[in-house]
Amino acid sequence: MTIQDRALALQSLHEAPEILRVVNVWDAVSARTVGDLPGTRAIATAGHSIAASHGYADGAMPLEVNIAAIARIVEAVDLPVSADLDAGYDDAADAVRRAIGAGAVGANVEDRLAPFDESVAKVAAIVRAAEAEGVAFQLNARTDAIVRGGDRPLSASVDDAIDRGRAFLDAGASLVFVPGALDRDTVSRLVEGIGERKVSIIGLPGALTAAEYQELGVARISYGPLTQRVALRALRDLATDLYGTGVIPQDTPALN
Repeated sequence: MTIQDRALALQSLHEAPEILRVVNVWDAVSARTVGDLPGTRAIATAGHSIAASHGYADGAMPLEVNIAAIARIVEAVDLPVSADLDAGYDDAADAVRRAIGAGAVGANVEDRLAPFDESVAKVAAIVRAAEAEGVAFQLNARTDAIVRGGDRPLSASVDDAIDRGRAFLDAGASLVFVPGALDRDTVSRLVEGIGERKVSIIGLPGALTAAEYQELGVARISYGPLTQRVALRALRDLATDLYGTGVIPQDTPALN
C-alpha cells in the first residue's frame, strides 16, 4: 500500500461502527508480533515505551530517536501506523512532517493543558502540515484536561475536555484522545459532548471492556505503555525462575 492508502485505511477504521483496538508497540519485533495477529488492523506506537527502551524518561526522548524508531516500526509491518509524538516537540508541524516522512499516517499529540488558543493553533498547524504533504493524516488530538486537571472538580475537567475536543475537531483533528481513569458516566458525557465515534480513550486496569466502550460510542481504544509493562513483567518473572531452576520453559517458541 502507498502511504495515502494506509492513511485512508486508518481513516476508515476510525469511522467504522466497530471500535478500533490498537495494541501499542515500541520496536520492530513488538510491531511484528502484534502485526502478525489476525485481529490487528493498525499499529500504534507508545512514546513512553520507545523512550524507556532507549533509556529516556517519558517526554525526554529527542525527536530524532522517536522518528528513527517509528521508521523501523513502519518497515516491520504492512499496516497503518499511528505515532505518539508527545506534545509535538519544539515544532509540532515539523514533527508531523518528519513522522509522515518515516511512513506514519496518524499521530497522538498532547496539549499538556497548555492555554486553549495555543492548543487549538497547534492542532491547526499540524493539520495544515499534513495537508501540504498530501496525506489524509489521522490526528488523534490529545487533551490532558482530565489527567492534568489537578484539584478542580471532575465535572469542570470534563467540560474543559469537551470544549477543547470540539475546538480540535473544528481545527481538523480526526479524533480527540482523552486519557484517564474514566467511568461509564464520564465516557458518556465525553461522547455526547465531543461526538459519536470521535472520542479515543486508553484502556487501563479495571476499565470498561472494549465492547462496552463501543456501545458508548467510543471510536478507538489504545493501551499506551501498559503493553510494554506487561512484557517486562513476563521477562522479570522468567528471570526470577531462571535464577531458581535455570531451565527455559518447554513451551518457549522456537527461534526463527
